[in-house]
Formats: sequence, structure tokens, C-alpha cells
Amino acid sequence: MARRDHDLTNEPEESEIPPGIPDALPVLPLRDAVVFPHLPAPLVVGRPLSVRAIEQVLSGNKMIALVAQKDPATEEPGPDDLFRIGTAGIVLKLLKLPDGGMRVLTKGLERIRLHEFVQKSPVPVARVELLKEIPHGGTEVEGLARNLLNQIQKMISMLPINTDELGLTFMNVEHPGRLADMAAAVFGLKLDQKQEILETLDVRSRLEKVTRFINREIEVMEIGSKIQQDVQEEIDKTQRKFYLREQLKAIQKELGEEDEATAEINELMEKIEAAKMPPEVKKEALKEVNRLRSTPSASAEHSVIRNYIDNIIDLPWSKSTEDKLDLLEARRILDEDHFDLEKVKERILEYLAVLKLKQDIRGPILCFAGPPGTGKTSLGRSIARAMGRHFYRVSLGGIRDEAEIRGHRRTYIGSMPGRIIQAIRKVGSNNPVIVLDEIDKVGADFRGDPSAALLEVLDPEQNFSFSDHFLEVPFDLSRVMFITTANVLDTIPPPLRDRMEVLELPGYTEEEKLSIAKQHLIPRQIANNGLAPGSVVFDDEAITRIVSGYTREAGLRNLEREIGSVCRKVARKVAEGATGPITIHAAEVETYLGQVRYFSEMAERTRIPGVAIGLAWTPSGGEILFIESTMMKGSKGLTLTGQLGDVMKESAQAALSYVRSRAAALGIDPDFFASTDIHVHVPSGAIPKDGPSAGVTMVASLVSLLTRTPCCSDVAMTGEITLRGKVLPVGGIKEKVLAARRAGLLTVILPARNSKDLADIPEPLRRDMTFHFVETLEEVLALCLKSPAGVSPSTTV
Repeated sequence: MARRDHDLTNEPEESEIPPGIPDALPVLPLRDAVVFPHLPAPLVVGRPLSVRAIEQVLSGNKMIALVAQKDPATEEPGPDDLFRIGTAGIVLKLLKLPDGGMRVLTKGLERIRLHEFVQKSPVPVARVELLKEIPHGGTEVEGLARNLLNQIQKMISMLPINTDELGLTFMNVEHPGRLADMAAAVFGLKLDQKQEILETLDVRSRLEKVTRFINREIEVMEIGSKIQQDVQEEIDKTQRKFYLREQLKAIQKELGEEDEATAEINELMEKIEAAKMPPEVKKEALKEVNRLRSTPSASAEHSVIRNYIDNIIDLPWSKSTEDKLDLLEARRILDEDHFDLEKVKERILEYLAVLKLKQDIRGPILCFAGPPGTGKTSLGRSIARAMGRHFYRVSLGGIRDEAEIRGHRRTYIGSMPGRIIQAIRKVGSNNPVIVLDEIDKVGADFRGDPSAALLEVLDPEQNFSFSDHFLEVPFDLSRVMFITTANVLDTIPPPLRDRMEVLELPGYTEEEKLSIAKQHLIPRQIANNGLAPGSVVFDDEAITRIVSGYTREAGLRNLEREIGSVCRKVARKVAEGATGPITIHAAEVETYLGQVRYFSEMAERTRIPGVAIGLAWTPSGGEILFIESTMMKGSKGLTLTGQLGDVMKESAQAALSYVRSRAAALGIDPDFFASTDIHVHVPSGAIPKDGPSAGVTMVASLVSLLTRTPCCSDVAMTGEITLRGKVLPVGGIKEKVLAARRAGLLTVILPARNSKDLADIPEPLRRDMTFHFVETLEEVLALCLKSPAGVSPSTTV
């Protein structure tokens, strides 16, 4: 490496310079430096190539070509990396450094141009051409030189160091070209500017360019000086205002007067007293008020402190609403807003009863779990109305930042409390009903895990001293009634799920949907579409037709959309002049909603042997599952399709093994699998499926295929199987039974150990449907095949 040292050295004696410059010189690449003729140049040499070049010229005439490289970052510059015009120089002094580098004192002699390189290793050597500058005489060049000298003296006077000696040095330079070179070398010009001066042979042009560069530097220094002066004046002005303001405060205090800032502080003190905060919170608030008192209003910290104080004051530390403890009135409100949901209503009434007897109980943490559209969120609003409390909903879907729950620390710009504290502040009471919606959809990333922050919020043993990162003081959440909603429980972390009391909200039966539509959905859509009460009437058969033919869901959202669509078309008729109540009959539903979207295809799909009807549970409720089997010539191959999970694939393997082991008893050729491939498919193929509850359906499908006996088109089944032919219990019974009822299947085969789950099924549905509880696969086959194989079932309800 070779670079300019910033120290100036005395000019060497002329006797040290050998006469004449050779035609070829070793080349020393300079990094971010340009050496001018007739001027000394201290250099630091560190690169191995540069060190070898210096050592070579020291053993000869000490002359070397000093050429700047175009890119200072280039570690090993080649001929193309160097400027073509440089300076022939001589090495005068050398000092070796401990790290192997050198400190070299050189002096420029003449401008040179590099031609071809005659040697590249170990030291680059190039042929050089001596360049002569183009002299100019007369008054114009003398005037340019004198003007440049004046500008140099002006710039020297603006430098912060003692520069008298430097000024005398410039005044003793008589040659105009050397004056320009020295100015370019001494003052902080850029590499390309210095190289431009070095390449300018015309003395007049060189003086003009240097003058232009120096003038620009003077302008920059003047602007910087003015900015510094303005900043210093502003600081002095601020300090002066501060002293005057303090004196004014003292004078006003003596006169008994108050300024605006003092009035603001006094107002905050009054609000703190009125808020009835806990002692430790009040202490922190007063501490921040004292900080605010001593912080200038123009300071950015002033607004941060004021925002913090406002948040603390606005929190309802001692404000709460009075609970309505009339159980009959609460029951009336819950029944008015929601149909059925008896378990949830009973739990709320139990809480109110205990609260009536014991006022200091902590609020329960309820979790409403069920398919979309079953009224989980709106149920929270009804609970708040029944209890006479404020209601607030916090949507947690998609939250991935822990600060959304615990808040941001005050060190961050734009920091604010978390959503829980914001909700408390907005409702203005410390005992509201807060619904944490979609808690099963909380995520985690590099910003933390919000579900971990919820562990403290939803734990009655901890949330009495919940600490928000913004407030940094405890707030009592134990009086808040938290209600969470979720579609599935599997995605909720177990520690968080353990803190909540889960209440299942299954889907609705057709009869329940009929009642809900008449009591809630139709009146709401009539009002939403601008119709007068009673202007449109749906008969029961029309509603039932919409439920069965245009919706296939556990909840009610699509049903309300279809009712709303009918109401909009009725509103158009009314707007066009129709009068009188308009009655919607079942036969007219297609006129308003188009062709029926869903219809029963059970008989058609089960007409061919190998198709059995199963029941599945999904986050959106129960679903009907068709399992199809077929066989072809092959050699013991089993193909499974339909995006089946590992557990479901294992159920299919177990089903095939059972059928093969009981082939003779089932009337199947024991060697059927030796020359046969079997393909089991579960539509819809684009939807992932998993779980063990389709085991009995797969056995029924395979036996139906191999015995060429169709399955009954009105029988659905669910249950896990073992290789010994036992039927094991499964979950989601109510959702599965509701799905069967929606599809028009009135006979359901269930595991015997699931008989206790029949209590969760509404009484009207139990009366309309037939349930068979089985323990073995022989009983299943006897029930589902049109030509039964096996023994008769033992238990029927």
C-alpha cells in the first residue's frame, strides 16, 4: 500500500536530485494520493509489490514513477487500474516500520505519461514520456496567479489551526504553475480533482481550475461556519429563555400568579388524586409529573411523559359497573339473543348466582369452541348485556407480536399500551366483558409469542397484578370476565388451553335453524334491507327448503346471506310499487335464489358396491365422507388417494388386513388378494383428511366391493377399528350426527362406548333418528350391507 502522509516535510536539497529522467521507471501505485512536481510527498508503503519497488529503486538512481490508481480499493492494481499521467519522483528518505511497511519521503520531479509496461513482475516497470507544461506570460496569467493567492490566503484564514508559516510558503512561490500545484496538493481536493490538475499542462487552465476548486471549498467552509454560528446562537437563545423562564416563574410565585405550565401540572395532580390509584401506582404517577415539571415543553421527552401520565390517569383504577344479579332477567336476555346453547347459558347463570352470594370472586376464563357462524362472538355481547357490563372485542387473528398484548416499552418512538390495557381504558371500567376473538389463530415469529403473553392475562392466579410494558405498574385484571373464541382447540398451546374452561358450541340442527331464522335472522334482514316489519313472510317449508337446498354448514352465516338475498329482491319489488305482505312459499324459493345447490345423492352414489358413507369432524362442523373402493388385476397392491394423512392410511391398511383375515367368514375368496390390486379413494381429493374414525367405513367399503353387495344408502357410520374386529370410540359425535341429519341420513352406526355422547344431541333429533351402538365389525356389516354378512346388531336406540 502507498498513500500520502498528512505531515509536510522540508523540501530536499537540489544536490540530492540526480540529473535526467530515464526512459523506463519502476511504477509505484498510489492509493488515494497524487504527487505533484517539485513538491515533497511523504508516503506510507505497505503492499509487498510496493515494498519491492522501493527496495529496487534504492539500489539504483532512486527514481520511480508515482501514479495514482483509479479505484483505491483495488489491492493488486494492474496497468489498466492506473491513470496514464503521473509524476516522476525520487526517493529521498526511508524509515522501516515494525509491521514490515515503510515510511518514505519522495519528491516529485516532472509530469510523465506511462506507455507500455516492459515488466510486470516482480516490480512493474513502464516506459515513460516526459511532459512539458505550456507556459503563459503576460498580465492575464499574473492576474490569475494573484487572485489564486488571495483566495488561498482567505482559505488559510478560515482554517482552525495556526497557519502563518503555510501562508508565507505560498507567498514565496513565484512560478504560477507551481502555485497551482501546491494549492492542489495542500488543500483537501478529491482524488479526481487532483488528477485533473496534474493532467492539465496549460498553466493558464490549471490556474483557472484550481481557483474554481478553491472557491468551492471556501463556499462550503463559509456555509459550515454559518451553520455552526446559527446553532451556537440557538443554543444561547434557548439557555437565555430557560433562565428567563425560571426567573418569571419565581416572580409569578412571589406575586401569587400561575403560568400555563403550572396550571397544567396542577390539573394533572388533581386528576391523579381523583383517579384513586393504588399507592405504588400513585407514587409512579407523581414521579412522572415531577419529571414533566422540569422538562421544557419544546423537548421531545415532554410529549412522551405527558402521554404516559394521560394513560395512567385514564385507566379505571377504581371505576366499575354494578352487576345485574337478577337471574331471571339475565336468562330472559340470553334467551332473547340466542336460541338453545343451554350449557353456555347455564354456566353464565351459575357465575351470576355465585357472584350474588360472594362479591369478591374472580372472573371465569371461558373458551367458546365451535364451527364458524355458531354465535360465539355475539354470545359474548349478550353475556355483557345480561350482566350489565361494558363489552369490548379484541381480535387476535394473525397477531404475531408479543407487544400487541403486553405493550411497547416507552423507549420506543410511538410506543403504546397493549390491546388489553387499551380495551380497559376505552370501556372506562375495570370489570368489563372482553372477548378475545380467534385465539386459535395467534402466531409467533421473531417478535415473540403472543400466546405466551396471554398466559398471565388468562390466569386468575396471576392477572390481579398484570404488568404492561408501557405502564410498568401492575393493573388488576381479576375482575374482568375474559371470553375467548376458537374454531379448533388443537392449535392452542396446552398451557394456555389449561387456563380456560372450554364450552363446546356444536352446529345447529335443521329444526334449530328454522327457529333461529324465524326469531332472529329474518327480522334482522327485513330491517337491514329497509322493509317494514311484516312486509315479507317466510313460511316454514320455505325456510326449510333454503336450509336444506342452499346451505351446507354447521353455523348460520350462509343461511342469513340467502335470507338477505330474498329480502333484497322483495325490497326491489316494494320499490317498484308492490303492496301488501309478500309471502315466500317453498315453491317460490327457486325463483328468488335460483337452482337448488345441494341435493341428496346417497342412493345414487351407494348403488354400486364398494361405496360406504362415513362421518367426519372438521373445524367447520361435521361432514359426510364417501369412501370408494375398486379392484383390478394386479399383485397385492393397495393404492390410497384423496390426500389422506398417516393415521387414515394406517386405518386403510388395518381394514384390508381384517378383511383378508376374515375372508372365508365373509364369503370372500381367501386368495382374492394374490392377483388383485385394490384402490381406495376418499373424495374430495383436494381436501386433506386424517384420523382413525373412518376405519369402520373402509371395512364396509372393502367388504361391499369384494362381496359385490351395495351398502345401504341411508346408513352412515363412524368408529376406529382394531385388527381383531373391535370398534373403538371416536370424538365429535354431535357434529357428525348433525352432518348426517343435514344430509338426510336417519340411521347412524356408532361405537358402543360413545353411547354416553347421545345426551348432547337435542331431543327432537334423537326422536327422528335411529342410532345403532356396535362393538364389533360383524355388527357393522350386518347393519350397513343390503345382504348382511355377520350377526345381527345387539343395541338399537
